[in-house]
Parts: sequence; C-alpha cells; structure tokens
Amino acid sequence: MDVNSKIVVTGAAGLVGQNLIVQLKANGFNNIVAIDKHPYNTKILANLHPDIKVIFADLAEKGEWQNSFINASCVVMLQAQIGGLTIDPFIRNNINSTKLIIELMKKHNVPYLIHISSSVINSVANDFYTNTKKEQEKLVITSGIDYCVLRPTLMFGWFDRKHLGWLSRFMKKVPVFPIPGDGKYIRQPLYVKDFCNIIISVLKEKPKNKIYDITGCEKVYYVDIIRSIKKATKAKTIILHIPYSLFYFLLATAGMLMKDPPFTIQQLKALVAKDEFELIPWWDIFHVMPTKFSDAIYETFNDPVYSKYILEF
Repeated sequence: MDVNSKIVVTGAAGLVGQNLIVQLKANGFNNIVAIDKHPYNTKILANLHPDIKVIFADLAEKGEWQNSFINASCVVMLQAQIGGLTIDPFIRNNINSTKLIIELMKKHNVPYLIHISSSVINSVANDFYTNTKKEQEKLVITSGIDYCVLRPTLMFGWFDRKHLGWLSRFMKKVPVFPIPGDGKYIRQPLYVKDFCNIIISVLKEKPKNKIYDITGCEKVYYVDIIRSIKKATKAKTIILHIPYSLFYFLLATAGMLMKDPPFTIQQLKALVAKDEFELIPWWDIFHVMPTKFSDAIYETFNDPVYSKYILEF
C-alpha cells in the first residue's frame, strides 16, 4: 500500500491506536483519519498529531464521521470494550460498532480491513469481553470484505491506561502492592510498538483473509512483570502476596463501591486461567524484530516524550 493511501483507524485514541499513529507517521504514512469517542484521549491524540484528521465520534451511532470512509484504502479496526460490569457496553462497542463499520466499507467500496481481535478468542475464559470479541471476529470473517485478523496477547507500552500502565501508577501510590496467591501466572506480554509494526507490515503486504495469533516472545510470570515495573519506575512499594480468596473478596467489594473499577473479578479470573498461547514466528512472517521484554519495559516508562501521557479509562 502506498504511503499516500487513505487509512481510517477506528478506536484510535486507545493504547494501540495512539502507538499506531506514531509508527504510521514514522513509516511515512500521511493520509490518516483517526476516530474515537473518548473526549480526553481523543484530545491527546489531536494535540500530538495536528497534521492528521482526528474525529470525535461514537462508532455505534451514525453521523458525519461516516463520510471519512469515502475513498479509503483500508480500515484498521481497533475499537473494543475491555472492562465493565454489564454486557451492554460490550455489545454496543464490540458488536454494534463493527456491524456499522462493515456496512460503511461495503457502501464505499473500501477494499481491505485489518481487524485487531484478541488472544482471548483461544482462551478458556467465559466473560463479556471474550464472548463479544468472538462474535466481533465472526462478523469480520463473514463480511465478504478482504481482511487480516490479528489476535494479540496482553499488550503494554506507551499510553497504557489499563494493564501494565495502571499497575505502574497504582504502584507509585501505595506503600504495599498486593499480588494474588504466589503470582506465578504465565503471561506472554506483547510490546505494542512491535505489534504496531506488524500492523504496518500487513498494510504494506495485504495478506488476504488471514488470521494470525500474535504472542509475546517471552513467557513471564505475573509477579516478575510487577518486579520489572518496580525496577523500571524505581517505585518504593512493597510487593505483598495475598491469598487468592481474600484478593477476590477485596475486588468484589471494590466492584460494589466503584462505578468503573480498573480491575474486576472477571479480569482476575482471566489472570489465573491457565492460558498459554502458541507462538508463531511473526518476526519472520512480518519482518519485525521483537524487542526484548526488559528493554521494552524500560522504554515504556522512561521515554522522554510519550511515557508522560496517561490516558483515561
């Protein structure tokens, strides 16, 4: 794909979107339309990139933003509801928005769709996020539009409002950092910068109707991730192991007191689920050199420009 081709990025103000815009521009792409409904995060995106078109809009509702699909060469679909206490926002943001985007792509003859799915498609977890992401992927596969589906594992990097980013900020605020059980839950974290370079490789090569599971190269215990964050951020907090049952009770209590808790019981269950994901040689398939986990952690929390930006939930 030519660098002047029009690319529409939906859900562009989240973790992947913010990083993707940086990497797209670094690779010479200049005709970018970024759409998101979060007012604060979209404002950050617009301020960082005044040279691209940033649209504040709800993708589940029809509006003027739909005109941005005219003459587009590709849509990179990133929007996703990750957390929440009821299923309604998951249906709205993972399913209804996808139906509307597919409808628009067909109307305006947009020829290619890159859908960012999730490794949870292969997970044993049974929750709102997992179930609606599965349905979302089916909508893409059966759409009749040429596509490439990428299923990343847990990601981290600049602009991480959840996951490792939230953990790092929580770590700085509390004297004691709680770990459920022994903390030896295998994670395969994926550096979002590497993942964005994979997306750019897909943009250039346009593999037709392919699905790729993109897994972090290194298997790391959850407790070791926490220790790495502590080292990179020079936090003074004490890491304390708490029995799983007590940890569960504390989360349940927080869920009753907080409207949008940053960590839920469903996410705790997903954390301790014994999921290990297949590692394909994506570095050879997409010609992207993986970043060493320790180096990626350091870059995430110490970059002079992007590490200072904190997105809202």
